Amino acid sequence: MTVLTFQIEYHTTWGQQVCICGSLPELGRFDESNALVLSNDGNRWFTEIDITEKKDIQYYYFIRQGSGIIRREWGNPRKIQIPKEKKHFLINDLWKDRPFHSYLYSSVFTKSVFLHNKTITPAEYYSSSVLLNVICPYVKKDQKLCISGDCEELGSWEPSKAKNLDYIDDGEWQIILDADKLPKQTHYKFLITDKNSGETVHWEDGGNRVLFASKAHEPDVVFAEMALQFHHHNFTYKGVGTSIPVFSIKTEDSFGIGDFTDLKKLIDWAALTNQQLIQLLPVNDTTTTKTWRDSYPYSAISIYALHPIYLGCRDFMLNDEKKFSSYLETAGQLNDLPEIDYEKVLKLKLDYSRDLFLQDCEEVMASNEFIEFYNKNSEWLFPYSCYCYLRDKNKTANFREWSDFTKYDGERLKRMINTYPDAKKETDYHCFVQYLLHKQFSAVSLYAHEKGISLKGDIPIGIDRDSVDAWSSPYLFNMETQTGAPPDNFSYFGQNWGFPTYNWKAMEEDNYKWWKNRFGKMADYFDAYRIDHILGFFRIWEIPLDAVQGLLGHFNPALPYWAEEINRAGIPFDEERMVKPFIHENFLNDIFGKYTEEVKSNYLDISGWQRFKLKSFCDTQKKISLLFDNKSDEKGRAICEGLMSLCSEVLFVRDPNDIHRFHPRITAQYTYSFRYLDGNVKSAFNRLYDDFYFNRHNYFWRDQAIKKLPPLISSTNMMVCGEDLGMVPDCVPSVMYELQILSLEIERMPKSSSYKFTDLNNLPYLSVCTTSTHDMSPLRLWWTENREDTQYYYNNVLNHEGLAPDECSTELCQQIIERHLKSAAMWVILPWQDWLSIDKELRNTDIEAERINVPANPEHYWNYRMHMTLEKLLKETELNNRIKSLCNSVIA
Repeated sequence: MTVLTFQIEYHTTWGQQVCICGSLPELGRFDESNALVLSNDGNRWFTEIDITEKKDIQYYYFIRQGSGIIRREWGNPRKIQIPKEKKHFLINDLWKDRPFHSYLYSSVFTKSVFLHNKTITPAEYYSSSVLLNVICPYVKKDQKLCISGDCEELGSWEPSKAKNLDYIDDGEWQIILDADKLPKQTHYKFLITDKNSGETVHWEDGGNRVLFASKAHEPDVVFAEMALQFHHHNFTYKGVGTSIPVFSIKTEDSFGIGDFTDLKKLIDWAALTNQQLIQLLPVNDTTTTKTWRDSYPYSAISIYALHPIYLGCRDFMLNDEKKFSSYLETAGQLNDLPEIDYEKVLKLKLDYSRDLFLQDCEEVMASNEFIEFYNKNSEWLFPYSCYCYLRDKNKTANFREWSDFTKYDGERLKRMINTYPDAKKETDYHCFVQYLLHKQFSAVSLYAHEKGISLKGDIPIGIDRDSVDAWSSPYLFNMETQTGAPPDNFSYFGQNWGFPTYNWKAMEEDNYKWWKNRFGKMADYFDAYRIDHILGFFRIWEIPLDAVQGLLGHFNPALPYWAEEINRAGIPFDEERMVKPFIHENFLNDIFGKYTEEVKSNYLDISGWQRFKLKSFCDTQKKISLLFDNKSDEKGRAICEGLMSLCSEVLFVRDPNDIHRFHPRITAQYTYSFRYLDGNVKSAFNRLYDDFYFNRHNYFWRDQAIKKLPPLISSTNMMVCGEDLGMVPDCVPSVMYELQILSLEIERMPKSSSYKFTDLNNLPYLSVCTTSTHDMSPLRLWWTENREDTQYYYNNVLNHEGLAPDECSTELCQQIIERHLKSAAMWVILPWQDWLSIDKELRNTDIEAERINVPANPEHYWNYRMHMTLEKLLKETELNNRIKSLCNSVIA
């Protein structure tokens, strides 16, 4: 029998109890309702149990008040080995709070940047032992943690004689000391040293620790100090990376588009230049039409399935040499193009994968690896494969047109597969391709870790309206609405992404299983992720289905006004005047010019003195869009755009869930409807507007995010970043800081209207800093777009005198990059195009071709590619050494 004595210092208030829960029956077997309540003597809580099992145990503490649990320790359960021969373990614990540097426990650090091999074989206990368990995530892969003290056994304060600790878990170290060789009381400290040179990197901060080894000066006794926190008060980490979509990568082996195997050469380049991270755009399947429109990577048909276009075909060779050579020839032709020919590349990849399926399907699908993959992923793989079959069979991704299968029915789909050979063959094909993609991407992720590189993914805020998820789980989405973003620097009219919004109430009922599974799948390949439009977890911009632009949207959830509130604010509320489009004779000529009389005659009805309303066939933006769909002439465009603007001539938007409540229309001050108000009402409207958008919802939206985000981000060990650009509520920064979600900081997009450019020296440490994103012009293109901004930046930010040059020279590009690298942000992740901008010979001569996306254009073709191969770039020693030097100058 072994006696375990647990004790921990914890200050409680009346009615609170400290409980211990763990793997032993005496500790409840991780069932908190059966956890053990500790006794207390003031702030010291303790308990003692007798055990007969001799094995590793796990446990943690939590605080119970009444029938509820109000607090749990942060992190993984503690682990301790109980050997057979020991009769007493005296375990002294410290409560584990979430540390400020908890990001160091993300897989970016534990699997890559700060990777250490974990000790598999536990250290041997002595006759009398002292076990020290230390929480220290600050040790880099070329460093080690040691202990030194004032006795001979601990090296007498000489670092060269210090004892090494074993790495036993993420950020956790341990050492077992012979208590008989230690005096009753020892002063000691932990220190980090260099593995190769043995030089001291950092003595822990603060005063000396005291070890009372006398507590173990009896035979078969172990005195354990658990969860000791290494003191490193001013620790900071600086990381550098590159952002580039997978489709944009170009190697000599590419099939006209970047693929997963091409990533290995990008990883080689990142490692060569001493970077630590590669950031990608979403890589999920987007195939709905098999046209260039599917190039939009944020409109996934599955949150799990990888895009077949990213299959590295050369990894899976065809036995038919003639056919294989033919594929290579076509691939070479497509690879020579300056941009992606999406439709031809997709056809090539699909044709190749079908030939590969015919060749290898029996062997692959009978393998244990495939069976394991299918069983693990069948929950999403089965509906996905059925969706793909029915999409192709019906020649549409709109499942509402799939006859007997408009509604997802798993049993009926199984009967379909068992009845029709073509259904069986096709669904097998799609599962086969997903297996190859998973196998390939997993190998790339492992290769990145071996090189000290982490991959960062991207989680879109929405799903395609015609996706597998909308088909198989429609109750999780509000299909009668669409989402987008309010007007911002990217788009005057706002953005309409067309995605359905989330039914958060339904998602909450199963504890956000859909989201957790989504994040879990991401963790198969990535160590970090960017939450696209993280503001959507606070509130989403919801747009009526009959709207085209984002101007008629509203935030959801929100607290819209009652009519009485609007009247009390000094606005004589009139639904006819303020909720319906205000169309007045006097401004029609401003909008339609020479077409005014034709518009009045054909598209408007008289509703009062000098007032009009839109005719019923054109009284929504969707109707107008369809009406002018094939009219691209000047007249058609002018009338179409004018009628669209008339639809937006409202001051308030009716709430769809409560017809008696109203939202102030976003940017209503730019409407004619606002201009025609008298001065007092204008002022009253502005006060109401400012209160609504900048004050009224702060605590309300904070509560929404705090309810959703913690369970989601804690479901994996990935590092979390949030894209928090646009119209940012005041509550967002504090929530992101509290949850340690890294913000996105861009110099030319300050988050305060008081500044023209962001002060890079005052960025929050928990942030990612970049020169531009995929939604923005790269550095050199931005330099040419607004002469006034460029001149101000040249004189007041870069501190140069005189006129700014027309082109951003290599010297200026390097200066800008150096400023970003020296920013206060933890991570600096720059677009690949901007890294290349510092070399006159290697930068792209066509700066217009470097832009990836134009958010204001919903019809944008995502076809940007590198202008040179990675093989060539890897040989450019001078540039690579310059980039390496830039990275080395700031990496901590």
